Amino acid sequence: MPTDNFKFSAPLSADILIIEDEPKMAELLQTYLTAAGYASRWISDGRDALPQVRSRMPDLILLDIMLPGCDGWQICRQLREFSDVPILMLSARIGEEDRLQGLELGADDYICKTPFSPREIVARVKAMLRRRQRGSAAAPSAVHIDDALHGASIDGVALNLTPQEFRLLKALAAAPGQVFSRDQLLDKLHDDYRTVTDRAVDSHIKNLRRKLEPFFDGRNVIHAIYGVGYKFEIIETH
Repeated sequence: MPTDNFKFSAPLSADILIIEDEPKMAELLQTYLTAAGYASRWISDGRDALPQVRSRMPDLILLDIMLPGCDGWQICRQLREFSDVPILMLSARIGEEDRLQGLELGADDYICKTPFSPREIVARVKAMLRRRQRGSAAAPSAVHIDDALHGASIDGVALNLTPQEFRLLKALAAAPGQVFSRDQLLDKLHDDYRTVTDRAVDSHIKNLRRKLEPFFDGRNVIHAIYGVGYKFEIIETH
């Protein structure tokens, strides 16, 4: 996956430990983490995880589940016996039970490799580190809409949006707190007046929410108003 035309604003340097047995995936993650301004190191054998952490505590761990020597479940459980280092679990497993198991063992976040998006992983890394730095009451992120580029970014990180997702975000974010009906949002989806159903709005909103959540510490900022539609609103937590 090429990294052309993709830049992050450089955050404070952080040390990321990647525990991943697939060299190509680990190399790709390191490329994106470096572009984001982070330092990273990589190990491929689960048995080396705890010695690495004990010798030099990282700021965050990207932890694969299927590893030789010692799997990610065991590593996560053992890490939580002596450290609260943020853990982002990576897995090809998409089942809810696997995700819940990872969170119950102490992982801070869980992301599926299929489809694999290093951009989303870096966005989640940034959100996790920001949350850790500021505490649980992290300030809301700022959404920037760029009409000229037909794109959007949050805190300098470009969002990988489809044209329909961009149009929906532009409409919702331009009027925070205002409720838009599905019919109103349908008019925003396409510029060629094609016939689409309101189910299309729900589908695009679902995908848009998933892309926004990492920037808002997992919080949902597009709220469904039963029987009416949707609104964009950042609710601070304290």
